[in-house]
Formats: sequence, structure tokens, C-alpha cells
Amino acid sequence: MAEISAKLVQELRKKTGAGMMDCKKALKETDGDIAQAEDWLRKKGIAKAGKKADRVAAEGLVGSYIHTGGRVGVLVEVNCETDFVGRREEFQTLVRNIAMQVAACPNVEYVKVDDIPNEIVQKEKDVEMGRDDLANKPDNVKEKIVQGRIDKRLKELSLVDQPYIRDQSITIEELVKQAIAQLGENIQIRRFVRFILGEGIEKEEVSFADEVAAQTGGQ
Repeated sequence: MAEISAKLVQELRKKTGAGMMDCKKALKETDGDIAQAEDWLRKKGIAKAGKKADRVAAEGLVGSYIHTGGRVGVLVEVNCETDFVGRREEFQTLVRNIAMQVAACPNVEYVKVDDIPNEIVQKEKDVEMGRDDLANKPDNVKEKIVQGRIDKRLKELSLVDQPYIRDQSITIEELVKQAIAQLGENIQIRRFVRFILGEGIEKEEVSFADEVAAQTGGQ
């Protein structure tokens, strides 16, 4: 595989408006061929989507999803730039699919890695630094291993980094970028909340023997 230089990544980013990581991934997938990488980004709906990311998105929709049986429910707010796009069927479908994704990913707690509080990040680092398998590693090696593990763990908590349940070849972030390319507006997942039936309620544990004794009056 050809070496992907920072200069090549910057060139592709300038041409497409895609993010640094998207450009790097596209170049890796196409063995450094910048023309093919442009096509790859376009097919994924990522090209030029990044240029819209700074535009204000204050309209949109609060969508919901209730899983079969009513034991899990999700509310999610997804923003776009205009009420017109917010009413479009494609946008409403996107919101519903994102809500379904949240319901399917019980470990996800934040929209993106940048939303994770510093104290959570530090706690994860402290846990990893104390693991027995790193005890005899040099400090510089230990730091690299720990950082890799932390990056992986934080992505597990991040909604946009999850593989899309209906197409595992893309992430939720890429799904949103496809919608941006299709609808022509900045689209942002703002927040979500997940409800699990009975969560946080302390249930009284009664043994079968106690139930029988209660029903027979202790005889």
C-alpha cells in the first residue's frame, strides 16, 4: 500500500471539503489514488458535506422509537437548517433510524467523543494504566498502548462512531454525511435519551419459599 502523506490528505480535503480522517480513509481504500479517493468520498456522500458543518442548524425534529414490547424507548433531537428540510420524508427517516440505532446500542452514552467529560476520560486512563499486562512495559510503550485502548473505549461510548445497524460498512457519522449530501443542509445529532423499563427501581426479591409461607399463613 502506498504511503499516505499529510500533503496528499490536505490536497484531497481541499478538493472535497471532507474531514481529515475521511480523506485519509479514502486514500487508504484507494491505495493513494486521489481521483479514485474523490469518487470514493462522493459515493459515501462525504464529499463537500464537511463544508456545511459550520452552518447553523437550529431546525429539525425530535423523533422517537419504542422497541417491540415497550421495554426500551428513545427520544433523539436531530437538527437541520430549515423547517422545509425538517419536514422532508428523507430527514424524518434519518431521525427514526438514528433513534433505532440508540435503542440497539445500550453502551452508547454520548453523541460524539468530544462530548465525553474529561473526568470520564481520565478515569478510563487510570484503569488502563493500572492493568497487570502493562506492569513491565517502558513508560513510552505503555502510553501508546493505553492511548490506543482509550481511543477504542471512547468510541464505544460515542453514537456517531457506531457501525450503522442497517449497513455495517458505514458509521452513523457517515450516514449523517450522506444525508447532508442528499438534502444540501448541515445536519447535526444534538442529543438523545434512552428509557429502559424498570431501570433504577429496586425490586423486592421474594423467595419462592417465602411466597408459599405467606400464602399458607406460616403453617
